[in-house]
Amino acid sequence: MSKYLVSACLMGHNCKYNGGNNDNAAVRAFLRDKDYVVFCPERASGLPAPRLPSEIRDGRVYSKAGDDVTAEFNAGAEKALAFCQKHGVTHAILKARSPSCGVHAVYDGTFTGKVIPGQGVTANLLSEHGIILMDEEDIPL
Repeated sequence: MSKYLVSACLMGHNCKYNGGNNDNAAVRAFLRDKDYVVFCPERASGLPAPRLPSEIRDGRVYSKAGDDVTAEFNAGAEKALAFCQKHGVTHAILKARSPSCGVHAVYDGTFTGKVIPGQGVTANLLSEHGIILMDEEDIPL
């Protein structure tokens, strides 16, 4: 039986970089009859909400101010993986384009809104460990 990890912001938790959320009715409807747990790797790593936005550039994660926050994003990814393993997670529904959770694409690191193919730090680690990934845009309406 499948068990899902869901990005906390998609479930209405105020953990986004701007202090808000990405509450998603389609995700909630999809999960209505499924077993799931909620998690935010960025908050789990100790990053505050709100915080400066971050993007991936040259394999590292930088805040908009230019600070290297790769260690925090790696720590969040490791905590997400441990959480998944503890809870028997087989699938994850993650926030599209996030530097942590982007499944198919991420912002390019220029803070101009340009999107490039790639995965966020957490998405990549979970995928490497066999967790089946999707983002909210993969959920049928």
